[in-house]
Amino acid sequence: MMERSTLTKVPQVTLAFWIIKILSTTLGETAGDAVTMTLGLGYLVGTVMFGLALIALVAMQIRARAFHPFLYWATIIASTTAGTTLADLATRSVGIGYTGGSALLLAFVILSLAAWKATLGTVSVDSVHEPRAELFYWVTITFSQTLGTAISDWLADTGGLGYLGSAAVFGAALVLIGILYATTNTSRVVLFWSAFILTRPLGATVGDFLDKPIDHGGLAFSRPLASLLLGLAIVALIVLLPQRAGRSDIR
Repeated sequence: MMERSTLTKVPQVTLAFWIIKILSTTLGETAGDAVTMTLGLGYLVGTVMFGLALIALVAMQIRARAFHPFLYWATIIASTTAGTTLADLATRSVGIGYTGGSALLLAFVILSLAAWKATLGTVSVDSVHEPRAELFYWVTITFSQTLGTAISDWLADTGGLGYLGSAAVFGAALVLIGILYATTNTSRVVLFWSAFILTRPLGATVGDFLDKPIDHGGLAFSRPLASLLLGLAIVALIVLLPQRAGRSDIR
């Protein structure tokens, strides 16, 4: 049977994709903290707010007939912001701690990927061109964003590395993944999801470094201002850098 190529509803995985992804995860941390801490609304209210926004945007994504860069990245930002507040709610308010929260969320990511694989036969982003794959995609992404927040807090606080030390660890891990991609035949799907998950704790630690108090190892930068600047940078990059839909070969 001949293969035909169809466009997916997610962007091609390029350097531009990873740059915007890291900025989006950093924005998710500062924006989440701005609502829950600076505005004092708390983790539960923040989680409900961003969770509802995420549900609405995912519904729009699934209903869309083609890839729309601003809609896609707005959904990513909603997922990473909801992940920030949800992880903080679980680890701080509920009290399961960073270690327990990280372990639980890792299990959710693995289960989501396993269910996706069992249902559709692949977890490749190239398959994200029909509703079931899109739903699995966004569920997995949201779990991974939440996991990234918990891991970053665990390594920075419980692990004692601080924000810069943690950022260096996650940055080095991403460099290693890049080397494996360039020099080995390691599964591209495995490398993608590994990098996707790791960009979240990298962005979270950078965001914490920017907005946490100086006596906690941060720069005490204004969370609303940091969020605004990051948002403007993301918009500029979406406009300036190529944002094309990925392709999938279907038999």
